[in-house]
Amino acid sequence: MSQPRFLTDEDFRGVILRALRRMASRLEISSIVEAGLSGATDDEVLEFAWAHRFLVVSHDVHTMKPAAERRIATLDGIHGLFLVPQSRVNRLVVESLILIGSASEFEEWRNQIVYLPF
Repeated sequence: MSQPRFLTDEDFRGVILRALRRMASRLEISSIVEAGLSGATDDEVLEFAWAHRFLVVSHDVHTMKPAAERRIATLDGIHGLFLVPQSRVNRLVVESLILIGSASEFEEWRNQIVYLPF
């Protein structure tokens, strides 16, 4: 078993990413932009996350979910997808991701699509 690693989608709010890094520095969290994949499609983000063993965190509720469901249906799979509607409170999203990172194993989220915050 291994600790969760997170990859944020391109439009994920920077304030949440910075808060996570400040409050939970032991969590491994990267962004699509940092990976050099600006402008990547949802399918490309999910493929990159699969290849590099990341759980994806995205605000793209309407497009990322169908892309993930297609991967699951075709047995390509996902390591996990956390969807955060734009209207959610930053603090609650940060707390949820810290909880996931500290109290679960990476493998628990395989082919799961979860809305945050809990």
